[in-house]
Amino acid sequence: MPEALIASLTRTPIGRAVKGSLREVRPDDLVATAMRAAVQHSGIDPHTLEDSLLGTAYPEGKAGGNLGRRAVPLAGLPITVPGATVNRFCASSLQAMRMSAHAIWSGESDAILASGVESTSTTGRGTRDEDKHPLLLPGGLADMYIAMGETAENVADRYGITRTEMDEFALRSHRLAIAARDSGSTAKEITPVALPDGTSFDTDDGPRRDTSLETLAGLRPAFRENGRVTAGNSCPLNDGAAAAVVVSDRLAAEQELPVRARIVATSVSGIAPELMGIGPIEAVGRVLERAGMTIGDIDAIEFNEAFAAQVLATARDTGMDIDSQVNLRGGSIALGHPFGMSGIRLLTTLMTTLEEIDGTIGMVTLCVGGGQGMAMIVERR
Repeated sequence: MPEALIASLTRTPIGRAVKGSLREVRPDDLVATAMRAAVQHSGIDPHTLEDSLLGTAYPEGKAGGNLGRRAVPLAGLPITVPGATVNRFCASSLQAMRMSAHAIWSGESDAILASGVESTSTTGRGTRDEDKHPLLLPGGLADMYIAMGETAENVADRYGITRTEMDEFALRSHRLAIAARDSGSTAKEITPVALPDGTSFDTDDGPRRDTSLETLAGLRPAFRENGRVTAGNSCPLNDGAAAAVVVSDRLAAEQELPVRARIVATSVSGIAPELMGIGPIEAVGRVLERAGMTIGDIDAIEFNEAFAAQVLATARDTGMDIDSQVNLRGGSIALGHPFGMSGIRLLTTLMTTLEEIDGTIGMVTLCVGGGQGMAMIVERR
């Protein structure tokens, strides 16, 4: 079976939605920046790309009309490169990576450009009440429209996770993200974005140097009266894009392309929507089984920090060691979570981490809106 190899990975800086640095940048222009850079970094002949798979959670408005295809000419790629748009909500771009690996493993393709973008500032988010299916509301078949923060409260209740534990984890995220920025580590994975005013944006908006446990403890519950989930121990709303070039081992050798990693295994899982945050538990178990590994074999894990509660719960259940394995350079509570971007952003950060710690095996995992989980294991080359 052909090997699915990652020739390049890059991401834009992450902006805060509505009031952040990328608020006026269209999603198609934003992802085109990442796509163009990923192709250039790989050194691949762009005419040999067989598809463009783009993940986004809200493919509407400026992100509508099959963005995966529309972004191709904006990225300066040959018009002969086709494109499709993929939606698995928070794991949309990781799904694009998974589909790329499947196409290569099957022998059908040799080179695919995978990407992801979310521009909450320009496309908004959410479903209008009048558009919601009555059978997917509370009391129906499933509560598919439940607020994500409510699911985090449910997970905190089930696992007995305290507000203090959640705030301490959030503080860790900011401190590690700031340390990675200060060391120059984060800059390795970022492609700057040209802004409409002629300036360039190259640093994530989110990480807060001045945050403290006292500051976090002073924030009010955001979703439930007397709850534990706050804006401080949750990810914010964001804008950003990321991209990767996935190739077969045959093409990598033929074009003498750089290889950063091999995709080892992937998985998805489903769970009751009201417990969305622990969707990764089953996904992690499945991907480890497929890879023939245990959690102790993983050198570094990038776990999307949608909410502190769900990371803490999943880590406890799966045996992850937060201190030595998980999000060693900060996570989405500090950096942000542009839904469609996050899967490839996690992979990009994972590869930087593995290179810095001289690790070999890495995992990315996310909880996914609607009650899902997803995971991927890669081997650094």
